[in-house]
Amino acid sequence: MDAFYASVATRDRPELADVPVIVGGGTRGVVLSANYPAREYGVRSGMPATRARRLCPQAVVVSPEHEVFGTVSAAVAETFRQVTPVVEMLSIDEAFLDVSGSVRRLGAPSDIAEQLRSRIHDEQGITCSVGVAASVSVAKLASKRAKPDGVLVVPPGSVTTFLHPLDVGELYGVGEKTRAMLHRLGLITVGDVAHTPLRTLQRALGHGLGTHLHELAWGQDRREVLARNAPAFGAITGDAGADPDKSMGAQETFGRDVDDREVVLRELLKLTAGVTGRMRTAGVAGRTVTLTVRFADFTTLTRSRTMPEATDVTVDLYRTAVGLYDALGLQRARLRLVGVRVEGLAPRGTVHHQHLLGEREHGWSDADRAVDRATRRFGSGVVRPASLFG
Repeated sequence: MDAFYASVATRDRPELADVPVIVGGGTRGVVLSANYPAREYGVRSGMPATRARRLCPQAVVVSPEHEVFGTVSAAVAETFRQVTPVVEMLSIDEAFLDVSGSVRRLGAPSDIAEQLRSRIHDEQGITCSVGVAASVSVAKLASKRAKPDGVLVVPPGSVTTFLHPLDVGELYGVGEKTRAMLHRLGLITVGDVAHTPLRTLQRALGHGLGTHLHELAWGQDRREVLARNAPAFGAITGDAGADPDKSMGAQETFGRDVDDREVVLRELLKLTAGVTGRMRTAGVAGRTVTLTVRFADFTTLTRSRTMPEATDVTVDLYRTAVGLYDALGLQRARLRLVGVRVEGLAPRGTVHHQHLLGEREHGWSDADRAVDRATRRFGSGVVRPASLFG
């Protein structure tokens, strides 16, 4: 995301679009983020607030809303997962996506990048920049070069042309100390590293680091994208200490505010079906359902209910979500966003279902798994609840 915290903090304040904005800091704190106009004055995240105000005294300082940041990040992550299940959230505002399995369905990687950027802008009101490449490290560098609000594609045949003129400090994972050490050795650009014999690098830097940097300099990054949530994500979302590996959720920002219960319930069903599908793929079940609603004035409410048994059955979790929604008694309240999260996840093999007398041998759980098999074979959306057609 581009200047994520600042973008979220100002997205509904158009009067701040071209004004230097600093998020956080207070009287004695540090800057959480700064928008691009503020960065032109040298303001950076992590900088003491007093220094930031000296550099840019005309900046508008806004307080961070951590729950809002977490909500937007979760929505963006869910958008990513609708493109590919292989999403590695590096942080609240950055991710790697392996889209190799999505090209046939969605088009070239560059097309997927534009689709994602357009959807995130439309749904969340913020911009992002995307780097497209055959390796993680080159894609990371390309995304930095694409900022703000752009896409940069580095085809396999252009990797060395792209990499070799860059400063060695640009290489993914090279910090200030390693950069300074390389500069002392006369290795200023990535091309310098690439054209230094491997054994010379290994003698100067150690076998492991020398080999790693040599491979990066030629765009030969062996690192694979691993599906995982952002580190310590529960803390930023304000989910009362929720463990990101023990919960799954999804949310949707409506194109316009909604006050129709049937529309809300259809969206809840769609979101719940998506979450439970991911749960079954991961082989987990959960007991606690959390509903999130955000009103037109951005006021947000969350309500949770814990069921007697853990489950991954769409109908069971959807019914619980509907009960939470109806219990709010919203009548004709206008909603901007609705979300569903299932918490307390555990491996499904450790969950034991108590069968009831007279219960059918095959039920909704079997139906869900039949839908999963059809989806894997024919693509998403081929089988869905009747209320979601049309």
